[in-house]
Amino acid sequence: MTDDPAPPLPPAAIRALAEAEARRNAVKVPPPAPELGGRNGPEPVRYGDWERKGIAIDF
Repeated sequence: MTDDPAPPLPPAAIRALAEAEARRNAVKVPPPAPELGGRNGPEPVRYGDWERKGIAIDF
């Protein structure tokens, strides 16, 4: 087994990688909107059930 370095990329591949990096850096994802009318306290889904008005629902 030899430890030969990988052959250099062709110019078209280098351009494509640069364009892809530029597109990834250009995308601005807005933060999610705040939940309206949500519950107070920790998220109940973390515990595997949801309780509303005294009724617990398992997922």
